[in-house]
Amino acid sequence: MTDNRAAAPGWHLGPLVGFDIETTGINLEQDRVVTAAIIETAADGSQRTRRTWLVNPGVEIPPEAVAIHGISTELAVADGIPAPVAVAEITDLLEQVLQSGTPLVIMNAPFDLTILDRECRRYGVVPLSERLDTVAPVIDPLILDRHIDRYRRGKRTLEALCAHYGVPYDGSHEASADAVAAAAVARGIGHAAAHVAALSPRELHELQVTAAAQQAESLAAFLRRKGLSPERVTRAWPLVPVPGTQPKLI
Repeated sequence: MTDNRAAAPGWHLGPLVGFDIETTGINLEQDRVVTAAIIETAADGSQRTRRTWLVNPGVEIPPEAVAIHGISTELAVADGIPAPVAVAEITDLLEQVLQSGTPLVIMNAPFDLTILDRECRRYGVVPLSERLDTVAPVIDPLILDRHIDRYRRGKRTLEALCAHYGVPYDGSHEASADAVAAAAVARGIGHAAAHVAALSPRELHELQVTAAAQQAESLAAFLRRKGLSPERVTRAWPLVPVPGTQPKLI
């Protein structure tokens, strides 16, 4: 018997929601959100919905962070919304996205999601990990690109991936631009790797859990060969658990 139902389009041909934050620094346990963007894009790159935040993080923004994203402490205090309000709004919207099943695209997901998780705990906001059975489906272009093209030389920054997959990018480190670019890179990976595009969003999420663990183990082995400690390397993806609740990388 012939099944005449049309095959569902690949995830890269449907809506994707890009998420990005800019922060006061790179310490997952201490640094704060300064700007954030959640933007839904269609397959043609058009923006369907867009939400952005300028946040008063409640702490000084270091000069080295200002040099990257351009948001000074003075600007954040004058025009930003209080961090507890912003963190709650961002988390509420991400929960809605994930519950809808629309893939959430985040370049280097453990950074953004972990910073947000710690901000939630800092301000008494229920974090995503306690709202959902699984923080999924997430698409991380960094993990996927390493998975499909492991031995390619060169950087794997967002700017480098945009160049590799033919995505326009101005390198501004602005949250909305980075969110849109990450979604476009994810689509580029889908077009480049048919076996990845054929997976459902949930299957793709599980593939990345495994791939991230394998990549972490490879990095740990490399560090050991160099006589360096792999202590800070973690298998966790897309969110780093609170310290003391995750197994060490062996």
